Amino acid sequence: MNPYTCYRTRRPLTIDGRLDEAPWQKAPRSRRFVDMLNGEPAHFDTRAAALWDERYLYVGFWIEEPFVTATLTERDQPIFVDNDVEVFIDAGDAYYEFEINALGTVYEVLFIWQDAFARFDQTHFDVHSRRASTFGGNFDRDGLAFWRGAHPRGLRWAFTDWDLPGLQTAVQVDGRLNERASVDRGWTVELAFPWAGMSAWALNRNLPPLAGDIWRMFFGRFEHLAISGQTIHPAWSWDPIGSPDTHTPERFTPIMFSDDDVEERP
Repeated sequence: MNPYTCYRTRRPLTIDGRLDEAPWQKAPRSRRFVDMLNGEPAHFDTRAAALWDERYLYVGFWIEEPFVTATLTERDQPIFVDNDVEVFIDAGDAYYEFEINALGTVYEVLFIWQDAFARFDQTHFDVHSRRASTFGGNFDRDGLAFWRGAHPRGLRWAFTDWDLPGLQTAVQVDGRLNERASVDRGWTVELAFPWAGMSAWALNRNLPPLAGDIWRMFFGRFEHLAISGQTIHPAWSWDPIGSPDTHTPERFTPIMFSDDDVEERP
């Protein structure tokens, strides 16, 4: 899995969901997303790109969608039951999950591996006073994985009340949301994840990154397709995970940060 080069932008981006600024036009886009399990091409086209500056990690999604739909409007509802796109950011001993639907409704969770939990500020991450749950990963209810999940590191603390300070998000729909009488082109998503907001849990990372630093991130799309009276739930991602469990940071896409100006790319 080759690293993606995340170029620097020298101008702050306006987070409006349009992805029409010059840095986004110059940023290298991912290949078409693939089936998360087997790597085969996805039914609908999805691309992503990333940029950075001294304040933010920027992520953009271009999402082909003939019928753009979304129903959930309350923050931190389980957005994955709608069609959504997702970003996971791994920091070694913790990782952050972000989801958003076409209404712009956001879901966030912070996970800290229990085998490293002593390294973190115990007053800030108090599992008794905050909404914290033990978590073993997705699809962890079979056989010996019932209690601790299938991952070799075992359980995580999941802080479902975590909100990344300073997060900026925007969505633009190219079509008519929730109207199946017309065919849509799709939707775009623009995100700005502030480095300063990661300081409490990205203990193994330079904030902002240094040139050459490599982080692992997951870029995914989860869909609900109604076909002949049946609904299927494909999962598509930048790189295949090889499992239904998205909570496997070692399989995320490697992102290498470059100090080169994206606008100087040919």
